[in-house]
Amino acid sequence: MTWQGRTITIIGAGIGGLALAAALRQRGIDVEIYEQASAFARVGSGIQMSPNAMRVLRSLGLEERIRANAFQPQTWDSRDWDTGDYTNRAKLGEGTEERYGAPYIQMHRGDLHEFLAGLVPDEIIHFGKKLTHIEDRADGYRLSFADGSTTHAETLMGIDGVHSIVRQHLLGDEAPRFMGRAAYRTTFPAHLLGDVKIDDNTKWWGPDRHIVIYYTTKNRDELYFTTSQPETDWTTESWSAGGDLEEMRAAFAGFHPEVQAVLNACPRVNKWALFERDPLPTWSKGNACLLGDSCHPMLPYMAQGAASSLEDALVLACCFDELGLEDAAEVFQRFEALRKPRTSELQLTSHQNTFMQRRTNPDWVYGYDARTAALDSE
Repeated sequence: MTWQGRTITIIGAGIGGLALAAALRQRGIDVEIYEQASAFARVGSGIQMSPNAMRVLRSLGLEERIRANAFQPQTWDSRDWDTGDYTNRAKLGEGTEERYGAPYIQMHRGDLHEFLAGLVPDEIIHFGKKLTHIEDRADGYRLSFADGSTTHAETLMGIDGVHSIVRQHLLGDEAPRFMGRAAYRTTFPAHLLGDVKIDDNTKWWGPDRHIVIYYTTKNRDELYFTTSQPETDWTTESWSAGGDLEEMRAAFAGFHPEVQAVLNACPRVNKWALFERDPLPTWSKGNACLLGDSCHPMLPYMAQGAASSLEDALVLACCFDELGLEDAAEVFQRFEALRKPRTSELQLTSHQNTFMQRRTNPDWVYGYDARTAALDSE
């Protein structure tokens, strides 16, 4: 298809923004990305790529590189916080590939981001561009940035996260609900554990808090954990804010010795507040649309936030490929109709925070194929 020099402008160079850019460029569609950070940084965070996400990454040509670096767990375990009793031992490994046609992978979020960034040319990513204002115009949008620069966008994608300026422009101010909870997270070298052995991937379930621990590298030399616990006086919604190690350890006093060993071994930790947002009434207006956390942020209790952004990216790219750029509003309506039922269900299930605690059939999550979902609608 000929795109007649048209360009899609993306705000945000996170996982969703880069994946969309790569998927669009595969289909011959030009893209420009504006990112508020001055450069990419490898923030200490793990990420789980379930089969539904891996199918998207396969379509982008990244599966082989990911397999060469990341960890493929054999089980996904749920355990009681104090006794260590297993409440669920879901088999992964080869069985998962046979069932879903793609692997279950654990890796460092920074590695995934680097792999995605490698799919798009450096010159289309404009760093240091913090969006401050959007002006509607007859031929599109005038974007203003904090550095004083401006640019024109004919078709605009807001993939700028939970504090999305594009969402605010389209739908007005939104007040998220503070959950009264905070989360700690970090990655650190596994050798700091000494002789302590851990399972491939474990979620330790307490009465009012939990912690997830897993490896992020193929050779098991890096660990990651993330938590959720009640806290009413921490309201900083930032993944890079530092946390107090002793406060974290005190919050999980009484947990199983394996958990204690991990918390005692980690040298530093980040902390962020957990907020919740309801499904939006609409994701688009005219030639502007939202994607990923900008329109369906979810609590980090299912490991599906980034996965759903990857799904969004492939489905939207397929919609553009089918319908063209002449009427972006039609493309966005098709995209929302295809994706909103699933993302709303993921948001609700994440909120409930019971996924995989007991024996669970995850077919509806892991068996989803974004490419097939888009093609089936045509």
